[in-house]
Amino acid sequence: MGRSGEVVTYRGLDRASTQLARLWQQHGLGPGDHVAILSENQPRYFEVVWAALRSGLYVTTVNSHLSAEEVAYILEDSESRSLVTTTAMADVAAAALLQTSTVKLPLLIGPADSRFESYGGAVSATSADPLDDEPLGDFMLYSSGTTGRPKGVKRELSGAPVANGMAITHLVSHMFGVVADSVYLSPAPLYHSAPLAFTLSVQGLGGTVVAMEKFDAAEALALIDQHKVTHSQWVPTMFIRMLKLAEEERSRHDLSSLVQAIHAAAPCPVEVKQQMMDWWGPILWEYYGGTEGNGFTFANPQEWLQRPGTVGKSLGGKVHILDDAGAELPPGEVGTIYFAGGFNYEYHKDPDKTAGARDPKGRGWTTLGDVGYLDAEGWLYLTDRKAFMIISGGVNIYPQEIENCLIMHPKVADVAVFGIPDAEMGEAVHAAVQPAAGIEAGDALEVELRNHVRERIAHYKCPRTFEFLDELPRLPTGKLYKHKLRDKYWKNGHG
Repeated sequence: MGRSGEVVTYRGLDRASTQLARLWQQHGLGPGDHVAILSENQPRYFEVVWAALRSGLYVTTVNSHLSAEEVAYILEDSESRSLVTTTAMADVAAAALLQTSTVKLPLLIGPADSRFESYGGAVSATSADPLDDEPLGDFMLYSSGTTGRPKGVKRELSGAPVANGMAITHLVSHMFGVVADSVYLSPAPLYHSAPLAFTLSVQGLGGTVVAMEKFDAAEALALIDQHKVTHSQWVPTMFIRMLKLAEEERSRHDLSSLVQAIHAAAPCPVEVKQQMMDWWGPILWEYYGGTEGNGFTFANPQEWLQRPGTVGKSLGGKVHILDDAGAELPPGEVGTIYFAGGFNYEYHKDPDKTAGARDPKGRGWTTLGDVGYLDAEGWLYLTDRKAFMIISGGVNIYPQEIENCLIMHPKVADVAVFGIPDAEMGEAVHAAVQPAAGIEAGDALEVELRNHVRERIAHYKCPRTFEFLDELPRLPTGKLYKHKLRDKYWKNGHG
């Protein structure tokens, strides 16, 4: 662990995950059943997930920022029969358990609490003898729920032994060169898809994971230096926060051990990535994909430098760009991104959402709901989420472009751009801005930011209105809960 320094060995991980797997078996759980973990980043997180993966179970890692009602919905929807939680999450977990009937074995990591069974006590009383059979389980992670309730992404279990490894493990090995000597820094919450999959893959390959309890820009640099980190994974928000550190803080750490810095999860502003390349060298590797596993594009540093802004070429099935009617669009035209091939998946208990992710003409292509375009050589460029597109006077405006522009202003710490109701144009462009530390919000800053945008992109894309906030509702994953900002402007859920 990054901050506490607590170490978990492979022997300890193997033993504890075997014991928990046996405990679940004793309570009647078998392949295809569901369990969940609601926890902050802490040392026992991995043994819980590995126990499920070596038992043929589906494991749901629950977002630790959710309310009790939201947690209860996920537990009930996933039909989780066991929940592992921690003292830090105990009150939320206990309240959630009162609203669900599926969980029969609630386990608490931490001091005794009458609302739960003791995780340590229950596991330590169970045999650590090797399991007779170890079919590979899988994650069933929940979509972010930007509109409506989140849905679990469920894939068919292969029935293969866990020793064969997960598909993502083979990708991490072959694409990113992770080996037993690699040291991987994970700065993000482990409930999130990419940190979870990559850390488990590194462990599956025999490498070392350094897991941060919580992201801190200066601490991340110190950990790279201290542990001689070779590989790491980030989201663009983290790059921005590291770039905005004082030059003295940025330069005091030895980062020469870094071989690859991988990033994904959101489009990275070209200027931000270029500044990171200037600082860390040409070691930034980018991919685009989703929890669904329906597609994967990839760009190495040299490929990106030749085509700034690309998220890569598809490594599997072909990428298709479609209009709303399902017609294929030519290179350079923006539309919804679909993948051919990829893993077969469904949204748990939601056939309508499952069907909605398929292409309108029934060709078997699937989408994550993102918007972008291909160049003439088949390189993909992201524009935004379709749900966030602003239609103003019949013109499509993509907030990501405006956000990328504003975030580069030195007086901006964070920004979200979205559409608000406008009687004449239908929607007007609005920016919610978190000023940098020590910067005074007000009319003068608004004028400065508006001029900054107009000097760089088309005037019709410039925010008509601004608001200044102390902090934007952004999760440690880097994901922005934009709907929380938008909802107050729209009546009856319109928009």
